Amino acid sequence: MHVRSFQLGDTPSVTRLLQDVLSEPCYEDTITAFARQLSWDTELVLIAEEDEQIVGIIIGTIDNNNGYYYRIAVAKEHQRKGIGKAMIEGMKQRFLQRKVNKIMVTVDVHNEIMLPVYESAGYRQSDFSRAAHRLSIVKKISS
Repeated sequence: MHVRSFQLGDTPSVTRLLQDVLSEPCYEDTITAFARQLSWDTELVLIAEEDEQIVGIIIGTIDNNNGYYYRIAVAKEHQRKGIGKAMIEGMKQRFLQRKVNKIMVTVDVHNEIMLPVYESAGYRQSDFSRAAHRLSIVKKISS
């Protein structure tokens, strides 16, 4: 398994993965933020591959010079194999290269279940952002 940057050709596989792993409301929120993040900074979307198959994705963003893990998804048959932790570490390295002030884990109703993964990667409750502040990638854009 290796972690790499997202490439445009990954879109169909990533979309299927997100549909398979996330609930419908979570998928709807995530796909919008995913598209917005790709339009701003593709380097903060990482893919986990195993045997040339996409088995995971992590979406990060930088807002107010803080790095945020936004969403992580791992194919059901590949969960609990260290893929999530590897993607968290890969994103952490991207944040450190960008010299962000702080790295936070965005917490919403959809990813509470993933907090133990972040904790096992070394993050604490003080690193979890439950604030009312919405990240730029998830703000509604008025038409």
